[in-house]
Amino acid sequence: MNQNNPYQPTPEQPPVQPHRGNLVLVLGILGIAFNVCGIPGILAWIFGASDLKQMKAGRMDPSGESTTRAGYLCGIIGTCMVLAGILLYLVIGILFAGAISSMNL
Repeated sequence: MNQNNPYQPTPEQPPVQPHRGNLVLVLGILGIAFNVCGIPGILAWIFGASDLKQMKAGRMDPSGESTTRAGYLCGIIGTCMVLAGILLYLVIGILFAGAISSMNL
């Protein structure tokens, strides 16, 4: 048994998967910084929720929980920003269309 490998299962401990905290955090930050399409934020939200559930169940390395949670929250924020932007564009478009149609040209 290798003592230097934290992922090496011991007889009383089941094997755990390595965490993806850095990936989730990068996707979450990209979701906020480049909130054009929303895909990175949605992926961070999905991966973060899945990984946090795995960590609670003991099937994933819990050392990346804070990084995963930060990326998860950034993903939620980035996705909400995209949805707010879409809603804003729709409202502006409806108002602009109403203003154009009320003009008697």
